[in-house]
Amino acid sequence: MNKYEAVIILNPNLSSKVDAFLKDFESLLSSNSFKILKTEDVGRRQLAYSINNHNKGHYILFNLEGEPSKLIDIENKIKYNESIIRHLFINVKTHNGEDSQLLVESKTKKKDVEEENVSSKAEELKASKTTEKNDDKEQVVEESNDEASVENNAEEVNDE
Repeated sequence: MNKYEAVIILNPNLSSKVDAFLKDFESLLSSNSFKILKTEDVGRRQLAYSINNHNKGHYILFNLEGEPSKLIDIENKIKYNESIIRHLFINVKTHNGEDSQLLVESKTKKKDVEEENVSSKAEELKASKTTEKNDDKEQVVEESNDEASVENNAEEVNDE
């Protein structure tokens, strides 16, 4: 049995149906006597170039074991699947047990985006509190100005 790594790029509009695709793909592999050792759902990523008018794609990576003659059958079947915009099977000597670089990068990007969102929300909150304080100060100043004008008006009335 040979070892393979497979990269499947799905149509980004079908990202919500990835679970159904995975079940179908796993059944296709098992029916062709392939074993799935590892599956990584990287998620939506920007493509280096447009494929079928798509600028993003949903990446799924697999570590597989199986017979080379069956791989041709699998490729022929997924070639006509419209939800797959690109696929690649690579023969490898050994499988690395670590997460792929794509998955690691996507995790760090998600963390960075979440941290940016949290910090921007904190800044917005500070800005809104500062604005509220300034509004309160302006209201106090306006109220004191109103009181002073009332007193001035009262003095003018008394002078007349």
